[in-house]
Amino acid sequence: MAEPLVEIRNLQVSFASATGVTPAVRGLSLTIGREKLGIVGESGSGKSVTGRALMRLLPGTADVRADALRFDQTDILRAPEREMRRIRGGRIGLILQDPKYSLNPVMTIGRQIGEALRQHKRIGRGEARDRSLALLESVRIRDPKRVLDSYPHEVSGGMGQRVMIAMMLAPEPDMLIADEPTSALDASVQADILRLIGDLVDSRGMALMLISHDLPLVSHFCDRILVMYSGQVMEELKASELHHAEHPYTRGLLACLPSLARPRERLQTLNRDPAWLTQKAPFKGAAA
Repeated sequence: MAEPLVEIRNLQVSFASATGVTPAVRGLSLTIGREKLGIVGESGSGKSVTGRALMRLLPGTADVRADALRFDQTDILRAPEREMRRIRGGRIGLILQDPKYSLNPVMTIGRQIGEALRQHKRIGRGEARDRSLALLESVRIRDPKRVLDSYPHEVSGGMGQRVMIAMMLAPEPDMLIADEPTSALDASVQADILRLIGDLVDSRGMALMLISHDLPLVSHFCDRILVMYSGQVMEELKASELHHAEHPYTRGLLACLPSLARPRERLQTLNRDPAWLTQKAPFKGAAA
């Protein structure tokens, strides 16, 4: 069996503030191979913190500890900053939720993609431009030559997200972390962007960590799901088995969703049980 690309054991992340210490991730353990892993849960459950801890992108106020935090045998907690700069962007790409806040407004799109290429590849400006154009074509942008010389404010939200994906693919990474990559987009565009990410991940043999609030979306798109609550993994299961989840938290999240097939006058609210945080290990479905 192939070694996992990511290994996390007993990850603990907390943040210090004037009012005390706030735990954000409590004892999380997971492995990721070259697969599509979805991490779901409410806001504040620790999903994004987990992804940023793997890239060592948390602020100085964060206290990060783990028995193991490795990416392809690199010890993330002890790696020198020079090595982390090679990993960030070079081997792990991060797609954020809103391209308006991720793209530089005073640089053309071609220059930004070219900068990502030249940061990790020893190529000249001419070759960087040619590769940038090819990357825009690979993410199915119409009229890529026009977009290459456009500024971020001149493209739509969906096209901006395609540009972000092209930038992350430029160094040919081994893994993508997509943090709510479609939440800022119209519903009609969301499926296209996810289909594009899925096709690119499959064709390039990459690993994917998809962070989302959208349970039905993740269940159709991913291979495996982790359900997080208050910094802990409550349940782990195959994405196709999501509607057979056993943990009351997962069942509660599913019950809160509106349904066109079974309309209700009032949606159910989630009743949280403090005992969930005392469970020793996550529920494991057919994925385990």
